[in-house]
Amino acid sequence: MEIRSTNERDTMAIRTSTPLEKLPEVMGACYGEIMQYLGSAGIRPAGPPFAIYHNMDMSSLDVEIGFPVAVGAADTTGKQGRGRVRPGKIPGGKAVVAIHTGPYAKLGETYDRLLAFGKEQGLTTESFSYEYYLNDPGTTPPESLQPEIYFPLKD
Repeated sequence: MEIRSTNERDTMAIRTSTPLEKLPEVMGACYGEIMQYLGSAGIRPAGPPFAIYHNMDMSSLDVEIGFPVAVGAADTTGKQGRGRVRPGKIPGGKAVVAIHTGPYAKLGETYDRLLAFGKEQGLTTESFSYEYYLNDPGTTPPESLQPEIYFPLKD
């Protein structure tokens, strides 16, 4: 766990809501839809897939699912998204960060430790978090999954 300074990142993403138990299915569909759009627009992902969690209501997660893209990629190509796929941003600034290694079912334990770490440091986190998915759950054993979790800090 660490405190890290991050840069704002341009994204192409879909914002939707879903109950936690349907999240893997929703994510898979969204990533496929976004990749199809990126390919047709000539835009390449500029990093691993991500999800921004705008709330922690497990019965109705407000989640933004997408890929980072090169700065200004949507603007320079004249493409502003299609259908549900829209340009967006992952905010920059300081964040408390941890890499969770293991099954997604145990992700909450890492979230708890990360928030406790922030409090121990006297920091206040924003009400949202985001994760980068460093490996593919379709090809990676559950014990080796590695989402990188970010909780942005309030100024």
